[in-house]
Amino acid sequence: MNDELVCIPSGILQANTWIVPLAGSAVLVVDPAACEYAHDAGRITAWLSEHGRVPVGIFLTHGHFDHIAGTAVLKRAFPSCRIAVHGADSRMAGAEAAEVQGTMLEWMGIPAARRMLRSLPDADVLFSGGETLDSVFPAAEAPSLAADAEEIAAALSRWRVLHTPGHTPGSVCLYSGERNQLISGDTVFYRTHGRTDLEGGSESEMARSLSYLRKTLPQDAAVYPGHDAYGFPLSKTLPA
Repeated sequence: MNDELVCIPSGILQANTWIVPLAGSAVLVVDPAACEYAHDAGRITAWLSEHGRVPVGIFLTHGHFDHIAGTAVLKRAFPSCRIAVHGADSRMAGAEAAEVQGTMLEWMGIPAARRMLRSLPDADVLFSGGETLDSVFPAAEAPSLAADAEEIAAALSRWRVLHTPGHTPGSVCLYSGERNQLISGDTVFYRTHGRTDLEGGSESEMARSLSYLRKTLPQDAAVYPGHDAYGFPLSKTLPA
């Protein structure tokens, strides 16, 4: 399997959906946004089919509409694939999503987008931060991939969940020290950070999260955010 992260822009705001290679045909899907409302519902599943990949899990960096709308499509295609989100964002990312995010969508001028949040599946796994992904997505619970269970578990164990609130209360990043890569969701982007003016956002929490990332991660870690440019070093997110 190619060892590179694969970016599939999807959904109404072209979020960076990340395909994380694990072992054999197994992958992790991060922030699937492709959906019927955006007229790209088959974009992620088509890529998986074309490349013979099977998702072990669906990982959400946070609960905003533009990062979660594709969970229903993936769940239909892969019913045993588990969805994981931070507990603080759980109501944003499942059956209550349209209700919880409706006011925000109206404020943003896209109230019709509530349609894409109806009937989304609830998360199967709630995490709090600090976990490695082998505990979030036990490979033994993916029966179709049981032959590669040990290799998948080892690959998942290389990624750790970092709780980085500020954009939303449950915003997280994924970091692999072995790969020196940070999948940052909407916490950090090239030379900037995620907005904090939406419901649940907090400038003070964001400041603490950015300080934490600067102090604990190598500044040459490659960053793979939820939108736009990727692959730049963490040092290029914000001035020290």
